[in-house]
Amino acid sequence: ESSAACEVCEGAEEMTEPLKQCTAWLHAYFCEPARMERLPVPAFHHPLLRRDSFTRQVLWTLLRDVKFGKAVSYKQLADLAGNSRAARAVGGAMRSNPIPIIIPCHRVICSSGQTGNYGGGNLMKEWLLSHEKLQKEKLA
Repeated sequence: ESSAACEVCEGAEEMTEPLKQCTAWLHAYFCEPARMERLPVPAFHHPLLRRDSFTRQVLWTLLRDVKFGKAVSYKQLADLAGNSRAARAVGGAMRSNPIPIIIPCHRVICSSGQTGNYGGGNLMKEWLLSHEKLQKEKLA
């Protein structure tokens, strides 16, 4: 757990509204997780998230259904997204995720309980999972 205070970068008054939403969301994620449920999800303009595809379905399902402090296996996420036999495709969707943390691909783990891979590195994935668990315990 970091003792550093959470700060917003200088020049915040010059940010566009979508950037302000992302900043508020990330601040809440790291510093005030209880506030996250009340914040709007930032607008996503990435083409991958606009195209009708299984990857898009998986990412939106993950964002909507796997809440802070929870984890889901690749197979469980495939089930939630509507194709129980697509666990490997879920892994591909996680690799394609254009906005990790906001779309929390670190919450997707192996059925065995192993953390699996993460684009930001396995230590980062373990840290994010640990951060969420600690924050959930504080709120309980």
